[in-house]
Amino acid sequence: MRSAHFKSALLPLISFFALTFLLTGCFGGDGSGGDDGSRRGQIMPAGISGLTYSTASRNGTTDANGRFSYYPGERLSLRVGNLQLAEGVPARLVVTPLEFFPDLRAALELPGTTAEGLQNHRITEQQLLQNVPLINLTRFLLALNWSLNMSDGKGIDIRDRVITQLNAALPNLDAPIDFNVPENEFIAGGDTPSPANQLLTSICFYPADNELCEDPPTEEEIAAAPERPEDEDERDDDIEYREDLENKRDRILNAVRGLEDVDVEDAEGYLTRELDTISTQLANRYYLDDYVAEFPASDTAIKTVRVRKIAGQPELDTIEAISTREQDVFVHSFSWQSASVEYFVAGESGGESELLVNFRPEGTYRWVKKQLRVIIK
Repeated sequence: MRSAHFKSALLPLISFFALTFLLTGCFGGDGSGGDDGSRRGQIMPAGISGLTYSTASRNGTTDANGRFSYYPGERLSLRVGNLQLAEGVPARLVVTPLEFFPDLRAALELPGTTAEGLQNHRITEQQLLQNVPLINLTRFLLALNWSLNMSDGKGIDIRDRVITQLNAALPNLDAPIDFNVPENEFIAGGDTPSPANQLLTSICFYPADNELCEDPPTEEEIAAAPERPEDEDERDDDIEYREDLENKRDRILNAVRGLEDVDVEDAEGYLTRELDTISTQLANRYYLDDYVAEFPASDTAIKTVRVRKIAGQPELDTIEAISTREQDVFVHSFSWQSASVEYFVAGESGGESELLVNFRPEGTYRWVKKQLRVIIK
């Protein structure tokens, strides 16, 4: 853009290259993988490790960062151990559980509309977080995390030890695990636990030699054990007294994990956090030529602002733009092919407006919004 007076918000050269290096590291850069043309994707920004994946060309397990390899155009099948989670999922730079379900994948392609009249994917995402199968699956995955209390920024860590126990327990369930059943049926506990809870109670989330992985003492064993002598000098360290067995039983039973340990709020919070991270990291890959531009009121020529991409050329599926004050600055046209917006000054000196440039990059349903402040001198 050319203008008589221009205020630039470009970063210093060193900061720009540092930012470029940081952003190209997100999700493995632009999905670059091996020399054979394969790409590298990721299950959630923080990752879900230990998932078995397969495409038409690849088979493997997601690594500690939730990454997998694929070729463009392939689809993913995902399992945890021998339990099928999803199939036919489009392989891309970042995949979320919302894309595990065909009906949700279709719904994601229909963006919501903001108060400004612009399209926005986050409105749709938040509406879909009420989906019962999605919440059931997310609670189940969070319950399989080695550490139940997952701190912000940490991914889901499904370890080999958990998968081994899961595979051993699957054939013994009363029924297959079905994420599509109602929530109360999926999380049922007590005397008739759901298949998902049957599976979780059979898994010990501690090292194999930990006491908490032992079978709890039975009521009969506790009743048959001697009472602990009140006098410490009379106690035998080689004897497990009734009180000792009762305490041991409590510790083991309290260590058993169930879906009630991960509630709906936990699942929605985790999904929201990860979806927000994806949107932020995607937006950080793009910028406009200018952030602020100034023109005299007499300069009514058509101006152009372009979408730029860090470490690459922007490839857009669609674009839209509006002016927040059309009486001062008017949008003339926009083009996804050239990733640009044309506009002109229409107001008098002292006026200003913001151009809101909204676009959807290729290969994603997500929209990115950038702003240009135009000041009339």
